[in-house]
Amino acid sequence: MEGILIKPVNVILILLLAIMTLAGCNLTPYKKTDVKKYEPTPPPAPEKNRINTGAIYQGQAYIFIVDDHKARRLGDIITIILSESTNATKTATTATKKENTTDLGTPSLFGSAVTKNGKNLLSANIASSQEFTGEGDASQSNALNGTITVTVARVYPNGNLFVKGQKRILLNHGEEYIQISGIIRPVDIDRNNTISSTLLADARITYSGEGVVSESNRMGWLAKFFNGGLWPF
Repeated sequence: MEGILIKPVNVILILLLAIMTLAGCNLTPYKKTDVKKYEPTPPPAPEKNRINTGAIYQGQAYIFIVDDHKARRLGDIITIILSESTNATKTATTATKKENTTDLGTPSLFGSAVTKNGKNLLSANIASSQEFTGEGDASQSNALNGTITVTVARVYPNGNLFVKGQKRILLNHGEEYIQISGIIRPVDIDRNNTISSTLLADARITYSGEGVVSESNRMGWLAKFFNGGLWPF
């Protein structure tokens, strides 16, 4: 039975095809935005059966004598002023060097040197040198400015408010959206019922899009293979 002869070029092509297939399986799927997670929270429904005690002021209902119209209850709205700006820079440099030298001199056997044609057969001199130098720089910066109006989704026992909301803009060839959530203090809300995004605790801000424009900015699977860790060069 004759064996199958595979050319070296075909072996390389098969290996490259297998690596690219694994790289395609390793791609992170595009995660769509969760719209329902940021839907506005409606205010609680009023109680239907209130007990009338005959008093002028009822315990089940209250109003403020001086109301400043700031968000403080479940379902109230508040405007967040987006003023995000971050800058990060990282530099790493690594340099290692190692040298080894081993000299056996002129060893002897039974008191005399082992030679042939005048050359010592047992003498040896071994030397090795290793050196590595690596350097990397990385920098990233982003800025986000604008406004977005959100609703109070939860009121904590200490008075802090958990707010969340989203803004979606439908364009000709896609959709842009901003989603935000976080915890604020009522004392940080100004008289215009606005607050800066820098005062949000545990802030989660997402600014992205969907559609043709967003897809054109994503790297294809073959480009990810050549720029990923599976490419050997």
